[in-house]
Amino acid sequence: MLPGVPEGCCALKAAGFLLVVATNQPDVGRGTQKREVVEAMHARMCALLPIDRVEVCYDAGGGAPSPLRKPAPGMLLAAAEALGIDLVQSWMVGDRWRDIECGRAAGCRTIFIDYGYQEKLVAPPTHTVRDFAAAVRIILDDRPRHGREEAQHGDTAMKAERLAC
Repeated sequence: MLPGVPEGCCALKAAGFLLVVATNQPDVGRGTQKREVVEAMHARMCALLPIDRVEVCYDAGGGAPSPLRKPAPGMLLAAAEALGIDLVQSWMVGDRWRDIECGRAAGCRTIFIDYGYQEKLVAPPTHTVRDFAAAVRIILDDRPRHGREEAQHGDTAMKAERLAC
């Protein structure tokens, strides 16, 4: 697990965010990885982190585009429907261009974690950071601003902001 991820996830959860993992697992679709192995990894991740939901696309890619395979927004749309998430008030955090495009297509604000991969982004993210801890700081720092805006608009039944990552 990358440094800062457990602490960051716990901080987001404590602030009231839902944590959703959306992941492409094309090796299962290609037959080079067993689905049970991936599901065991996800179960372990959920045991260590306060994850609310894991959305997985096993499509191998290369054929007709799947509505679930990132960069398509299908996994985020499914999580939003299942958990009552307002995607416009949500964040998509990722380290690949597909993550950022998925978030943009779903209407989320996006944070790109730049690990120096040799990939070009299709469009600029809302923010770019060097690590997950920096992404968490942006999300948590943004929260009070939205609270003030909501109060000014007089909404009394606002849902807590949610996170897709």
